[in-house]
Amino acid sequence: MPAFVIADTRIENAAEYEAYKAKARAIAESYGGVYRARGGDLDVVDAQLWSPTRIVIIEFPDMASARAFARSPEYAPVAKLRHANAKSTVIIVDGM
Repeated sequence: MPAFVIADTRIENAAEYEAYKAKARAIAESYGGVYRARGGDLDVVDAQLWSPTRIVIIEFPDMASARAFARSPEYAPVAKLRHANAKSTVIIVDGM
């Protein structure tokens, strides 16, 4: 069953964030990740609980692969780039 890494990100330093994007993609793909959305047009239909800013959705073959990517030693220093240049919330959710 697929699993999805979903991130909502408010970029604070666009130039430096580009380095994060380039590095993160290669690592996600090495764990079987396929980008399904990456900061495209966003239409907030109802926002009583959450006001998203920039959404990224990465599909993985399963929950184990998604978790392995998110917690991998390769991704840890790249995540620090994200933390230094953006504020974000990242979740992993099981698909159907």
